[in-house]
Amino acid sequence: MTVSVRFTAANGDVVTADAASGSSLLEVGQAAGMPLEGTCEGQMACSTCHVIVDTEWFDRLPEASEEEEDMLDLAYGVQRTSRLSCQIDLTDEMDGLSVAIPSDSNDASRM
Repeated sequence: MTVSVRFTAANGDVVTADAASGSSLLEVGQAAGMPLEGTCEGQMACSTCHVIVDTEWFDRLPEASEEEEDMLDLAYGVQRTSRLSCQIDLTDEMDGLSVAIPSDSNDASRM
């Protein structure tokens, strides 16, 4: 099944992307042109894929691991609903997921 994800960029632009169930939110965001660097390539060794999950969706996602919480401590602008996009694997139940890109996000690989 295809899962639709709504990204709100720091400047307010909204981008909707469709992806296969099982894709990571990081991969989907990168393919949609979002500034999610993902320096560690999903190994949870950085926080460059930090997103803010819409409050409507946050409690519907699997809980963050202790390791993910530790990495979020290093991210700038963390909010209660912050997550690492590399740790969210999309499922059919996540169709319509909405996340925001923090204002400090910068993909250095695109400079």
